[in-house]
Amino acid sequence: MTTPYFIDTHCHFDFPPFSGAETQSIQRAADAGVKQIIVPAVEAERFSVVLDLANRHPQLYAALGLHPIAIARHTDEGLALLEQQVRRAPPGLVAVGEIGLDAYMEQPQMPRQEALLIAQLRLASRYDLPVMLHSRRTHDRLAMILRRHPLARAGVVHGFAGSYEQARAFTQLGFYIGVGGTITYMRANKTRQVMARLPLERLLLETDAPDMPPFGCQGQPNRPEYVLRTFAALCELRTEPPEQIAEIIYRNSLDLFGLSRL
Repeated sequence: MTTPYFIDTHCHFDFPPFSGAETQSIQRAADAGVKQIIVPAVEAERFSVVLDLANRHPQLYAALGLHPIAIARHTDEGLALLEQQVRRAPPGLVAVGEIGLDAYMEQPQMPRQEALLIAQLRLASRYDLPVMLHSRRTHDRLAMILRRHPLARAGVVHGFAGSYEQARAFTQLGFYIGVGGTITYMRANKTRQVMARLPLERLLLETDAPDMPPFGCQGQPNRPEYVLRTFAALCELRTEPPEQIAEIIYRNSLDLFGLSRL
């Protein structure tokens, strides 16, 4: 394809600096070739905000989930609301997420995290949706849970920074690996080498904006258009032509989330 199009498959567009400046931010991303953006919710109180964004802006798509980082605030009522919304299948809802495991916190409450993750995996399976997975210091445990709770649509392990062997464990289960701004940092050699070796057919591009700014943007909010910086870094690491890399990753994103090509 002569003019590459990109999808930011993971952007928290419901937070500043985007909230209140959605139209300008969408146009700024589009001018850089980022035509579609997937916005994951992190807790129940954000569901309506994310769904409203997807309803008002055709470039935005919603994912709904209960993020492990907020485990202390999640309730049975929040899980019930998630099921209610997923069952309703509102336009623009394309995934269950952001969900997963996080052992980096001071009080991770891992048994509760795992129970909540399994409940959300079952929801995704019941309603035939892919998942957007968060994992910090939990790759092996997460892969084990995914083996026990297989999903027809699989999903993506976002912001991946584990080993090649851990990445392969996920891809062998049918999951995609989210490539973010980490690979723009030369010091992130392990992650850079993982992304150089994995099959292109298993990779997606993402920003995790406004967090995780790429190299050169430290201290600034990350933005969807910065996915191009990650793409440029990936092209330096891969042997395939940039046009092929862009097209395959774009197609991966469309296929996983059931999106239409723009």
